Formats: sequence, structure tokens, C-alpha cells
Amino acid sequence: MGTVQVKMPGRMREGEKAYSVDILPGPIPLRELFRDVWRHRELITVLASRDIRVRYKQTALGVLWAIVRPAVATFVFTFVFGNVAGLPSGTIPYPLLALSGVLAWSLFSEGVSAGSQSMLVNPNLVTKVYFPRIIMPMSATLRGLVDFAVAATFYFALAWIYGMPPGWKVAFLPIAVLYALFVSTGFTLWFSVLGVRYRDVAHALPFVLQALFWISPVGYAIAAIPERWAVPYWCNPLTSVIAIFRVSLLNEPLPETPLFLLSVAVSIIVFTGGLSLFRRAETRFADVI
Repeated sequence: MGTVQVKMPGRMREGEKAYSVDILPGPIPLRELFRDVWRHRELITVLASRDIRVRYKQTALGVLWAIVRPAVATFVFTFVFGNVAGLPSGTIPYPLLALSGVLAWSLFSEGVSAGSQSMLVNPNLVTKVYFPRIIMPMSATLRGLVDFAVAATFYFALAWIYGMPPGWKVAFLPIAVLYALFVSTGFTLWFSVLGVRYRDVAHALPFVLQALFWISPVGYAIAAIPERWAVPYWCNPLTSVIAIFRVSLLNEPLPETPLFLLSVAVSIIVFTGGLSLFRRAETRFADVI
């Protein structure tokens, strides 16, 4: 099969060279994909900002919902796990322990929830406009950054009230955020492809996320996990995400290297598998949608 050359429309800036895109019968090489995403990098921020504006449009509290949700979740976890179940939190106040896990979980789940439906809610963009389709789940994943930034200010205020502000390890927080976005994007790529092919994914995703929520140490300490379940528990990529957040926010020691690397390895497998699946399936998105 030959290639079809598509000239990119639009007004050229002074000194800018026109370029064309070769649409191949199969997935394009990764180098070309990354180059194409870089050319359309402004589209990522445009789509992400649009989603943020739409999300809080005509709401009474607006962006304050980014504080209300984690605050309520923290209260529930503190009451159920800290008071009723009596799970240990060491020297760390239970609200701070729970809120640090909620911050990590919210950043992950917001991206997966929005990104999994990004193709279906933008059919005109998928079928009529050329751009790397991977930009759509990527931009949806970034949507949770605004909520995270607002909720993080609430965490720092609560930590100051408890007299336990983050120490020097807070420098790891940007790494924790990037890693959470990496894991979220990996899951999003899988669900976005499956969501286009099988509309059941939209109904099943809330149950999948709920299951991931309860098997991840969001509202309780990682140390509370029985030793015999440590290896399967660390196979969950969310365990390493939450571990890094708690290292940076709670000044906890770094987790055991073998178990932590196991979780990171699973995260890489999820991401590379999702990227490979997405690249093979994106040429058929317009036909299926």
C-alpha cells in the first residue's frame, strides 16, 4: 500500500516552513509520533483548559470542589480506619496520612475517568481534523493538575495546623506528580482504546476504579499491609505512586527498593502496552466512532 500525503492547512507564520504529514497504513514510528505531538503541543493545553472551564461552569463552588472532595474523603477515612478500625499511622496524624493518599488517587483517577471517554465525547475532532490522536487522552490526563494544585494548598495548610509541615523531601513532589501522570496515562490509553471498541467500558470503568481504590493504600498506611501480601500488593502501580507522595509530603523513608522497583516495572509495562495498543488502533478510530 502507498502513502497518502496530507497538506496541513492554516496560515503560516513568517519564517515558518510548511510541512506535510504522511498517513501510513500502519502505526507511525515512535520518533515521528513524538515529533508530531511536539508540533501540536499547544493543542494539549487548549483541550485541557477547555475541559477545566466546562467542568466548573455554572457551579456554585467552582474550583472549591477541588478542596471539598478530598476533605470529605479524608474525614471518612479518618473516622472509619483511624477511629473505628484503629489502623496504625505511627507518629503521623491520620488526617495527613489519608489526605496524602487522596491527593495521589485523585490525580490518577481524574485523568483516567476523563481520558477514557476523550475519543467518544469529541467525535468531530477524531473524524474531521488531523492531529495525533494520543493528544486527546494526554490532555484529559492533565486536567486533574488544577484540582491537585488547589487541594495541595489545603494539605499544606492542614499540615501547618498539625505542626508537621513537609521537610526537604518535598522536593520529590514534582517527581511524584509526573509519575502519577505517567501511570494515569498508561491506564488511560488502555481504556480509551477499549472504550471506542466496546461501549461497555463506560459502564465498567467506575467499578474498575472502585476496585483499584480499595486495593490501593489510599486511606491507610502501606505498613499496614500484611507481609505475606506485600509482593502482590506492590504489583499495583498505585502503591508506588502513593509511596512517593508520602515520602515527599510526610517525610517518610523511601520504600524497600525491590518492592518499589517491582511496582515501577508494572507501571512501565502498563504504559508501553497501552501505547502500543493505541498506536495500532488509532487508524480505525474514525471508522468505529
